Amino acid sequence: MQQRAIITVVGRDTVGIIARVCTFLAQNKINILDISQTIVDGYFNMMMIVDIGALERPFGEVSDELTRLGAEEIGVQIKCQKEEIFDLMHRI
Repeated sequence: MQQRAIITVVGRDTVGIIARVCTFLAQNKINILDISQTIVDGYFNMMMIVDIGALERPFGEVSDELTRLGAEEIGVQIKCQKEEIFDLMHRI
């Protein structure tokens, strides 16, 4: 059964952002269901919908590690939220 999460990545564009994020996801058995990315005036923006149903570690641990990867290794801001939380936060 699918358990979905939303990942957002924002920051200055640089080589390898998508590769680093996707490698991390694959290593943690997170499947990408949908992905959208744009670059506007040198700023990178990506949104992914992923399936976290096969995670072998707690979601919070993986989410925190993904945030650290963005901040410390790639130089971008990465947020990962379970789909139901994301939906509740973005209600109008």
